[in-house]
Amino acid sequence: MTGPEAPASSALTAGGGPPPGEAGAGGAGVAGRERAGVALDRTKLLAARYRAAKLRPYLASALYTLSVVPSWHLSTMGVDRHWRLYVNPDFVAAHPVEELAGVWIHEVAHLLRDHHGRADRLPHAEHDDRFRVNVAQDCEINDDLVADGLALPPDRVEPKTFGLPVGRLFEEYLSGIPRFTGLHLQCGSGAHGGPVPGEVGPDGAPAVRGIEADAIRRQTADAIRAHARSRGTVPGGWMLWADRIAEPVVDWRRVLAGALRQAVAWASGAVDYTYARPGRRGGALRGVVLPSLRRPLPRVAIVIDTSGSMGPDDLASALGEVTGVLRTVGIRGNRVTVLACDADVHAVTRVTRAEQVELGGGGGTDMRVGIARARAVPDPPNIIVVLTDGATPWPDEPTGCRVIAGLVGDHPAAPPSWIEAVHITEQPAG
Repeated sequence: MTGPEAPASSALTAGGGPPPGEAGAGGAGVAGRERAGVALDRTKLLAARYRAAKLRPYLASALYTLSVVPSWHLSTMGVDRHWRLYVNPDFVAAHPVEELAGVWIHEVAHLLRDHHGRADRLPHAEHDDRFRVNVAQDCEINDDLVADGLALPPDRVEPKTFGLPVGRLFEEYLSGIPRFTGLHLQCGSGAHGGPVPGEVGPDGAPAVRGIEADAIRRQTADAIRAHARSRGTVPGGWMLWADRIAEPVVDWRRVLAGALRQAVAWASGAVDYTYARPGRRGGALRGVVLPSLRRPLPRVAIVIDTSGSMGPDDLASALGEVTGVLRTVGIRGNRVTVLACDADVHAVTRVTRAEQVELGGGGGTDMRVGIARARAVPDPPNIIVVLTDGATPWPDEPTGCRVIAGLVGDHPAAPPSWIEAVHITEQPAG
C-alpha cells in the first residue's frame, strides 16, 4: 500500500472490510473469490511484476515468490506475513502497469525488511496503533523508491508528507506520525503485523515459512550487493539493508560476557598456598602445619578511552556490561580498577558501579599508557579490559596478562592478534 486507504468505488467500507454481504478473501478456496462481472486482470498484474523484475533485477526472486490472492478486503494491494499478495481487481484496472510495478516493489519491501517481525517487537501501545505503524513503514520504503525514480500512485505517503527527514527506519519515523482518525492505511499483516480480517488462513494459499523467508532475504541481499559491485546503481537504503542481512552484527553483550567469564576462569585456575587455613592433611603429621590451597579471584583493570572520538552513551553501555559480568562472577569492590585515559591517565578509581567512574581527558589517544599504568602496581591485574574506538597505538607484544578490547563505534580499527576483540555496537532494527 502506498497511500492512505480511501474506499474503492465498489469495494471497501469505511472500516476497511468488505461491503456488507460480500465475502472477503478469507472464504474457502482461492479460485472463485472474484465477484461476478469483476475479474482480476491477471495479464496486466503479471506484466507489472515482470516490469518490476526488469527494473530491479535484484528483487526478482522475492517478487516471483509472492502468491497472488484476488481480494476486496482492502482497496489496493497488500501482503500477509506468509508472502501472499492481496490484490483488489478495481485497483489493478485503475492504475497503469508502471505504477503497479512500483506497488509490487513496495509490497515485497515490507516482507524483505521484515516489517511485521519488527512491528511485533514494538511496545504494546505503539504496536496496537497499526495505522501509524503502517504509515511509518511506508515512509521507510517510499523515500527509497521515489529517490530511485520508480513510478508510484500519486496518493503515496513519504517522509516529507509529515515534514520528516529521509533515510530513516520506520521505528524512527513513528513518533513523528500524527494520530489520524477516519482514514485507513492497510498493507496487511505482512507490514504492521496485526491480524487483518479477510486474509486467508495459514493453509488458504501457497505460503512461505520463516526459514524460507530468511533464505529469500539473504539471497536478495547477496543479489543487491552483486548488482552494486557490477553496476553501482543500488539505492542507499537497499544497500544498508543488504549489508545488515549479509553481515549481521554479533550480539556483543553475549560475546563480551563469554570472553570475560573465560578470562576469569583462566586467571582463577592459578592456585596458591595459604596458612590462613591449615591443610586438612596436617593432622597426620604431628608438629607440622601444612598450608591449604586456595583459588584466588583475579584482579581486573578497565581502561576507558576518554578521547574526543568516544561517545559517552557507548562508554556507559559498555562499562555497565563489563561491571555487570564481573559482579556475577564475584569480582567487585577493590578487585576492579578503572582508569580514564586518552594520551595520559587522568583518573584511577576503584568502583562497584558504572556511575562511580570519573571520566577525564578528551584529547589524543594512546591506550599503551593506560595499559602500562594498570600494570605498574604492586599487585598487577590478571585481566585488562580496554574500552576504545580502536584509533590508538597498542603494545608491540603481550603484556603478561589477558587483554580484552571492547571496540566501540561503527568501524573500529582492529587491535593486534594477541588481544581478544569484541565489537561493541548497537544494531539498528531491521
